[in-house]
Amino acid sequence: MLLALAVLCAAIWVGLLFFHGRFWQKGPILAPATPDQIISTADGSAPAVTIVVPARDEAESIEVALSSLMAQDYPGPLSIILVNDRSADNTGPLARALPDPANRLHVLDGVAPQPGWSGKLWAVSQGVQEAERRATQGDGYILLTDADIIHAPQHVATLVRKAQTDRLHMVSEMVELQCESLAERALVPAFVFFFALLYPFARVNDPKSRTAGAAGGTILLQRDMLRRIGGIDALKGALIDDCTLALCVKQAGGLLYLGHSQLARSIRPYPGPADIWRMITRTAYVQLRFSPLLLVLTVLGMLLVWITPALLGLFAHGPAHWIGAATWLASTCSFLPTLRRFKLSPLWALALPFIAVFYTAATVGSAVNHHRGRGVVWKNRSYTDAIPNDGRTG
Repeated sequence: MLLALAVLCAAIWVGLLFFHGRFWQKGPILAPATPDQIISTADGSAPAVTIVVPARDEAESIEVALSSLMAQDYPGPLSIILVNDRSADNTGPLARALPDPANRLHVLDGVAPQPGWSGKLWAVSQGVQEAERRATQGDGYILLTDADIIHAPQHVATLVRKAQTDRLHMVSEMVELQCESLAERALVPAFVFFFALLYPFARVNDPKSRTAGAAGGTILLQRDMLRRIGGIDALKGALIDDCTLALCVKQAGGLLYLGHSQLARSIRPYPGPADIWRMITRTAYVQLRFSPLLLVLTVLGMLLVWITPALLGLFAHGPAHWIGAATWLASTCSFLPTLRRFKLSPLWALALPFIAVFYTAATVGSAVNHHRGRGVVWKNRSYTDAIPNDGRTG
C-alpha cells in the first residue's frame, strides 16, 4: 500500500515538473523600457493610457501610490482616475491634496454598488465609464492597478512597449509582494508559487492554451478589447475579477501576457499569519466554484502533492521510503526559484509541507465561511454570492 502511494506521488510530480507549463520556473520579467521605445500612433503621438485606481479606506498608502503614478515617464497622454469607493477614512481628501502639476489626476467619488455587483468591480466600472467619457481618442489602453502599489517611473512605458511589440491585448504582471515579517517570509512566497501552479505563466501566454490568468495589481488592457468583451459589465459580480477578465479576453481571441514585475511593488503588509489566512479564505472557495466535491479533491491533491512525500521520506521503509524521499526532494527543489526571487534562504523550502498544511486549512476555512453565510469578507463588506469563474478553462 505504501509503495503504491509513493509511486502515485512520484507520477504526479513527473507530470507537474515536465508537463504543467514549467510552473516552477522563475517566470518572465520585462526589461525596463524607455519612452523613445514606444511606437507612435498614426498622428505621431504615443497611445493614450488611462489608469483606473479603485480605493476603499487606503489612507495609509494612497499618497505614495498615486505619486508614483503621476511621476510616470511616459511620452503620450496619461491620466489617472481614482475612484474613492465610499471610504470611511481620509482617502479622498489625501488624494485631492496631492500636488499635480501635469494635471493628470482626477478623483471620482464612487456611489453605492448596484444590485449584483461586487464592490471593487463596481468602483472599477465607474472609473472605466469616466475614462470613456473623458477619452479624446478611441484607441489606447486602460491600466487597472491597486491603491497600495508603488510603480517605478518607467513602468507604464514598459507595459505599453510589451503590448505593442508582441501585439498583445492584455499585459498583466504580478507585482513584488512585501516579504519582511516572519509570517510573510514563511507564507507569501508560497502564495506566488501556488498561483503559478494554478495558472502556469507559459500556458497563460500560449494562444493555443485555454488557460487564462492575470494578476490584479497590474493589468494593461486595450480599450478596443475591453469594448469587445462588453466592458467591465462582463465581469459583473465576479470576485476573482482579474482571472475572469483574462478569460473573457482570451475567449474573445485576445492575446495575453502574464509575468513578474520588477518595476511595481505592493506595500500592503501582512504582519501575522492571521492576515495571510484572511487573504486566502477571501477567495479560495470561489476558486473551487463553491463545490464541496472540488474541495475534497483539492484537499486530497494537497495531501498527495505536498504532504505525503515528506511523510514517506521520513517514516516509510524500503522502496516506499526512497521513492517518497526522492519525490519530496523534487517538490522541495521546485520551490527554490521562487525563494530566490524573494531573496530568501533555500532552507525555507524544507518548510513547504507545513506551509501546504496552512494553505489547505485556509481553503477549508474559506468553505466553512461560505456555508456559514459569511461569504467573502473584504474591506468591511461581505459577499455571499459571486461568479465562481476561476479563469483556467472557462
